[in-house]
Amino acid sequence: MRTNHEKRKSFSQWIRTYEGQKFYVSALFLLIPLALLMVFTFVPALNMIIYSFQERDQFGVDPKFVGFENYKTIFTNADYFITFRNSLYYLGGSVIQQALALLVASILCGEIRAKGFFKGVLFFPYLMNGVAVSIIFLRFFTKGNPPLTQEGTLNSVLMALGIDPVRWMDASDPVLVNCCLVFVSIWRYIGFDIIMYIGAIQSISPDLYEACDLDGANPWQRFRYIVFPSIKPIISLQLILAVKGAISVFEIPYIITGGNYGTSTFVIKTIETAFKKKQVGLASAMAVVLLIIIILVTLLQKFLFRDESEVDARESAKKKRLKYSGKEAQ
Repeated sequence: MRTNHEKRKSFSQWIRTYEGQKFYVSALFLLIPLALLMVFTFVPALNMIIYSFQERDQFGVDPKFVGFENYKTIFTNADYFITFRNSLYYLGGSVIQQALALLVASILCGEIRAKGFFKGVLFFPYLMNGVAVSIIFLRFFTKGNPPLTQEGTLNSVLMALGIDPVRWMDASDPVLVNCCLVFVSIWRYIGFDIIMYIGAIQSISPDLYEACDLDGANPWQRFRYIVFPSIKPIISLQLILAVKGAISVFEIPYIITGGNYGTSTFVIKTIETAFKKKQVGLASAMAVVLLIIIILVTLLQKFLFRDESEVDARESAKKKRLKYSGKEAQ
């Protein structure tokens, strides 16, 4: 059995080797990012989980342990649980957004004129500040702050065409209001999806397209058997981001409607609970629930859209382990 002196000596010899130097340099480069990640991510997240089991104000004066009462309130109180329903509007909108982005990207990857111009125009809304976009569409749907008047830009155009104006921000019709907000969200974020899909489609080998043309495949067959399998990882990533965005949407409904007219989302309700109602413990529980939902959705999509090569690699590794274990048993 080696002594401590021998262990230290062997470690000092190893650290001088190439592998040891590589480990040493990598550890030094990772030290500061890991420290920042620990201080500004993991520690606050741990505190948030602890706060979710407490009844406390924003200053943490005399916190009381309440167990799972905060979580019970979230799932039994209609004022909190109903905000999940509004996320369904954005979830449906994200599906439409991904389909439209994939369609437009497929068109722009074809032989059309001024492709660069159209790419720039479609991507420009994503570069705009979310507050600016929300204010633009606030004036687009209304004149002044709702519900003062509904004579916005869109209604002015409709009246010029002889069409009766529509009360887009009508408090009695939350479905219409939420659909308007979803339209704003699609308008802003679809450019990013289009650029991502264009990059993925252009990375496909031209030889596959040539083989497809030689076999006489139509555009739908080319998309189904060549394009879609090749860009499956990008589609999976975009769906994860879309679901995350649908659940955690905030700035567009908050600025345009202030969460009124039945448009309050789970994040808006969380902020109101923390900073208006001063219930930090309940707001922390809501944040933990949102985190768990996003993690579960991410794992589900990773399982549904897992790469076939990864599955084959796992099966091959499993067979090798069984083979070696059988030899050792013999």
